[in-house]
Amino acid sequence: MRIEKKILPQYFEKILSGEKTFELRLADWNCNEGDVLILKEWNPESKEYTGRVIEKKVGSVLRFKPFQLPFWSAEEVEKYGLQIISLKEKP
Repeated sequence: MRIEKKILPQYFEKILSGEKTFELRLADWNCNEGDVLILKEWNPESKEYTGRVIEKKVGSVLRFKPFQLPFWSAEEVEKYGLQIISLKEKP
């Protein structure tokens, strides 16, 4: 499966450089090992895509429902849980 998601510039840069090899996302959608995650850089100020895109193969996916994090409301975390997505180079 190919899945498109927005990503903020600071995180896009870290993935592009190879420094960041995982994604933490609200688990309100499904992805599995072997899927291709298409990360489209999103400018929150202009509310537009920048045109830069990275494609990564999904490695392992870990879903859980921990304590509240500042990115999402407690209700969202309780309802969906979270997922950590490890990223590999796309063959």
